[in-house]
Amino acid sequence: MSQDPVNPIDDVALDWALRMADPARADWDGFTDWLEANPVHAAAYDRMTAALLDAEDSLRAHPDVIAPEPVIVEAEPPRRRPLRWIGGAVAAALVGAVGVGLWSERPQPYVIETAAGEVRRVPLADGSAIMLAGGSRITLDHADPRRAVMERGEALFQVRHDDRHPFSVDARGLALTDLGTVFDVRLGRRMTRVAVAEGAVMVNPRGAALRLDAGQAVLAEGNRLVRQTVAAEAVGGWRDGRLAYDGAALSDVAEDLARFLGRPVAVRPSVAGQAFRGTIDLNAVRRDPRLLGALLNVAVREDGQGWMLEPRG
Repeated sequence: MSQDPVNPIDDVALDWALRMADPARADWDGFTDWLEANPVHAAAYDRMTAALLDAEDSLRAHPDVIAPEPVIVEAEPPRRRPLRWIGGAVAAALVGAVGVGLWSERPQPYVIETAAGEVRRVPLADGSAIMLAGGSRITLDHADPRRAVMERGEALFQVRHDDRHPFSVDARGLALTDLGTVFDVRLGRRMTRVAVAEGAVMVNPRGAALRLDAGQAVLAEGNRLVRQTVAAEAVGGWRDGRLAYDGAALSDVAEDLARFLGRPVAVRPSVAGQAFRGTIDLNAVRRDPRLLGALLNVAVREDGQGWMLEPRG
């Protein structure tokens, strides 16, 4: 039997009912503002709290389903008394028992980010995994584990393919869809780069529909897409402490170095566009940053807590 369409106001009301049920998340000012913004909000909130309370009563009448935790009774606030209970398991069970079709369909986003110099593996419920490079931020969704939004930095996606529900990535507006894939996404200041190590990726499937196979990459700057050839085995090499380039501008190299080394790396405008081809061993550079000078054909100067790349004198 099909469920009724989600009412957007009820959707927000359910969110407020759950938020105000948790003392750590309760926002009285925001809640009051939302109630006063539209007369229908109060009625929607009452419907959602009533549904959750009914679900709570039902669960308490069936302790074999879930053992409820004690209810905290607090003094009546000046306006509306929200639900108050403890425990994520009970709250989740209550939401599941509401039966209004809201929770499973509404977005449940969460953010994962890394500090500069940090690398983190994020396993997903479907068996896929995401490796986040330093200084990166990604938004995932509990309600849709087959979708990710890249906000900054770099990530390697190791995707378990599902023809019925392809994995999708929004990389600064660039839509990516997996075709059974291991691929790397880098968000630079000037452009976005996608490189494929295994399988294939469809770039902008509703527009240009550019297919990238293993050993291929694309540079995206605005509406311009430029296909490149890459060494498939080098894609995601940063996991092993190696950064490989084939004609990248020094400004992009400096940006990567700052993210992976956790130190500011700046470059003088006069050499920012200079192209670099080669591989940088991050561990060797950590030990002796002067190695960058010979590799990049620049002078490396200590600049406060970081390094400055400048023309050789």
